Amino acid sequence: MKRREFLRNSICTALGGAGLYSALGNLRLVEAATRAYGASSFDDYKALVCVFMFGGNDSLNMVIPRDNDHYQQYRTARATLAVEQSQLLPLVPQTGGGASDGADYGLQSSIIGDDTVGMSGLQGLFNTGQAAVLGNVGTLIRPTSKADYANHAVELPPQLFSHNDQQQYWQVSRTGDGRNLGWGGRIADLLHDANPDAFIPMSVSLNFESILQRAATGSQYVIGNDGPRYFSRFEWDGDSRRAFLALMAPNAQPHVFGRSYANSFRRARENADAVGTALDSSTPLQTVFPANNDLAAQLQMVARMIKVREVLGLKRQVYFVSMGGFDNHDRLLSEQPALLSRLSQAMTAFHAATVELGVADKVTAFTASDFGRTLSSNGDGSDHGWGGHHFVVGGAVRGGRFFGQMPTLVNGGNDDAGWGQIIPTTPVDLYAATLAKWFGVADTDLDLIFPNLGNFSPRRDLGFMG
Repeated sequence: MKRREFLRNSICTALGGAGLYSALGNLRLVEAATRAYGASSFDDYKALVCVFMFGGNDSLNMVIPRDNDHYQQYRTARATLAVEQSQLLPLVPQTGGGASDGADYGLQSSIIGDDTVGMSGLQGLFNTGQAAVLGNVGTLIRPTSKADYANHAVELPPQLFSHNDQQQYWQVSRTGDGRNLGWGGRIADLLHDANPDAFIPMSVSLNFESILQRAATGSQYVIGNDGPRYFSRFEWDGDSRRAFLALMAPNAQPHVFGRSYANSFRRARENADAVGTALDSSTPLQTVFPANNDLAAQLQMVARMIKVREVLGLKRQVYFVSMGGFDNHDRLLSEQPALLSRLSQAMTAFHAATVELGVADKVTAFTASDFGRTLSSNGDGSDHGWGGHHFVVGGAVRGGRFFGQMPTLVNGGNDDAGWGQIIPTTPVDLYAATLAKWFGVADTDLDLIFPNLGNFSPRRDLGFMG
């Protein structure tokens, strides 16, 4: 039986009727998953790399207006949180790529103490056309105005301003199915057969399983900063190892659940061996990644994995990396600069590695976070907000441009839902759908992955990918 037929039959056997609908979001996804995206669908390689900033990054102090009029508006709104105008690194957009509000913007330099690099790396990528800024992105079910929000006139994402709920909704981007399948996992389900000779799944996460890559039929491969995670307790010679491996032998288990566990265990060991052998056989990267930077270590492993993609039989991959520490209710001005500097240096080194590997136009890295933070100050920090700005980096990105609508930085203004919480003007669905379309999902199938996409019609592509 062909793999495609097996996928279809196993889905239909395991799930019926409403169960099938809730697992995949739409019955048509089964049809799509078993037709158009087979082994011959793609003759190239592409990877998406999600960089998630846990805690809710204060992006209003990351991308900051620097011309006098807009800066004074920013300074008034942010009060005790305002970054000095002299500490901004200019972002110089390409012709026609300026921000929607006509302001000149810069990045917080993040150069403090012994750090002489700060955010100059991302500044350089933007100014050379390798990175774009996407303004005021957030979780939405349909377009929402201040009046809509105040009058409860539209459906809103569940539990706005809650860390766990918004982290989940950013990565799931739909409600109601109970399975919480990630949009990256739904993409992997749809394009399942694009990697017919793969040793590992399309989805790879660093250090822990991600919600973004949770799938109905596929799985995700978790790898550490230093390589595959082996079952070290059973790698030593001894009676316990021999006894356990005997229990895990093929068809040695009387119960179906035992056989399933044994199969998973053997597959994990085989995957670890395959990945470990591929990485060990590869020559080291020449790109230097910053030390003492966990995000950089994760992205270095992603670059190493991309280097051995052909050995592992991969044409499409989705990676998930992350960093924490962004829940800055206090000490924002003293703590955020170091976080932003680590983010910038890690993403800059990763882009350099993709250039070294000759795949800069095949790999797109993009940022995400729980939510933006409040425009208003609580004295020493900012509180849970809603919309925020993000970066997209890669050779295929229409860089040196601002996309989306920048908010008006006025407390109590038309973009303020209350308490300084900026209402997003660009939904996660459109952000992710633009990435998915570049990745290879047909426009006609985007609604299978993002069921709320039609609520934002006629927009289906934000235009930041070439």
